[in-house]
Amino acid sequence: MSQDNGLRTILGQPSWRLASSTVELFVTRVGGQMAPVTFDRGGRQIRPFSVAPWSNETNLDAKLPPVLRALRGDFFCMPFGGNDDAYRGEQHPAHGETANSPWRFKSRSRAGGASELTLTMRTRVRPATVTKTLRLVDGHDAVYCRHVIAGASGSINLGHHAMLRFPNGEKTGFVSTSSFAHGQVFPGQLERPDKGGYQSLQPGATFDSLARVPLMNGQFADLSRYPARRGFEDLVSLVNEFDPNAPAPLAWNAVVFPDQGYAFVAMKDPMVLRQTIFWISNCGRHYAPWNGRHADVMGIEDVTSYFHEGLASSARPNAFSRAGWPTSLRLTVNRPIVVNLHQGGGACTA
Repeated sequence: MSQDNGLRTILGQPSWRLASSTVELFVTRVGGQMAPVTFDRGGRQIRPFSVAPWSNETNLDAKLPPVLRALRGDFFCMPFGGNDDAYRGEQHPAHGETANSPWRFKSRSRAGGASELTLTMRTRVRPATVTKTLRLVDGHDAVYCRHVIAGASGSINLGHHAMLRFPNGEKTGFVSTSSFAHGQVFPGQLERPDKGGYQSLQPGATFDSLARVPLMNGQFADLSRYPARRGFEDLVSLVNEFDPNAPAPLAWNAVVFPDQGYAFVAMKDPMVLRQTIFWISNCGRHYAPWNGRHADVMGIEDVTSYFHEGLASSARPNAFSRAGWPTSLRLTVNRPIVVNLHQGGGACTA
């Protein structure tokens, strides 16, 4: 079966379609980025994921990496982050080959009220076979996503890079999470004013509530309400708290949009995805391709990673790992790692 089976161009990117009775999604061939995703609530369509405003532009810089050229929805990163520093001779692109290289079509099926799309990739920098399966079930307002990594060894950091577009206005979404053991603002300089980027949160500040996070000006921000702080880009990491002896450990993130009457929920196994990164993107980047127009987006990124610093910082000792919070996983050739993430968007009442 051709790897181009069923491809169509959606918002500038050749993409495959998958649908159930209530959900329709598209996933790009390059980078496996999932969007748009439409949840149909009796004729009312909900599209929670963002798509970059430059998606249909043809004059983008030729050096722009594929992950940014297609930027949308949710995609799988291995390794997660910038990866500017090499690790044991490996130099990965930003967010890894899984977010930048073409995926191969394997199968699409429809049986017993369920629809599945399976894609594969053979990574080269760290040789591995990665299998992506997206599953929809009739009547379920959810996307069941699974990645299986096989045939590789060594330390790796990885994660999902989900991005939500919030409705226009101030504080139209209410953000909540399962309990976390540690919350911290990225300790480095996320954005540089001399390069056209601006941040508002105090670098390295710690917090135990999303409602009270230190700002650079000495005041506090409430990260549980968004959009807010127009003109800034910020990034924080939450270390998920859970019982490792529970039969099925679970962590979750949710956003409720009361005026629109719907909620977005993501559920994961915190033994595999140990942190949640919030990337708060609200017109704080004035360099290309952002150009001050990436507005009201929040990345809710479930990862095992030391912030977005990449493989070298995550695999080597860092502040999180020294505190007992792993920031990388150990791959074993004969033992595949399974990464599950369930994301849903359904109706709710305020």
